[in-house]
Amino acid sequence: MLRKGPRADKVETVAAMQATLDRAACIIFTNYRGLTVSEITELRRALRSTSGEFHVVKNTLFRRALGDGAPEALLSLLSGPTAVAIALDDPVATSKTLLTFLRDLRKPDVAVKGGWLDGRVFSADDVTALSKAPPKQVLQGQVLGTLQAPLSNFVGTLQGAASEFVRTLQALADQRQAQAA
Repeated sequence: MLRKGPRADKVETVAAMQATLDRAACIIFTNYRGLTVSEITELRRALRSTSGEFHVVKNTLFRRALGDGAPEALLSLLSGPTAVAIALDDPVATSKTLLTFLRDLRKPDVAVKGGWLDGRVFSADDVTALSKAPPKQVLQGQVLGTLQAPLSNFVGTLQGAASEFVRTLQALADQRQAQAA
């Protein structure tokens, strides 16, 4: 019996992967051989708290989900047993949670292969560096503080000038009262 076209379940799997990839802020590729089902479940639970997901993927189907325009460096991460941690919101929190889990697990065969963020392929060392960055909220606060500093200084200068003007007017008023008396 000859089959025509891809199987329906595979088409659905690729479509689901594409939908997840469209929402992904970052993808971290790992080896998963050596993880038990309960460890994978525990990792998924931990990543869920950071708006992350963990999926064991079939390399050929994941290549299809990435599409024809995927860079070769990204496709090279799809070798051997592959699982992906997908950050849907904060890449730093997801990478930190994943690497902490893997470090605490102490299984050297389970390791990060690399990652993808903002159209750029990262090495395993780059993913480690990403996990050491401050969380998204802290970075947003730092940017906001940097933007607000010149405005705060300007407002302080205006208030200082206004206060000086008021003190000068008060001194003139006191001087005139003293002359009138």
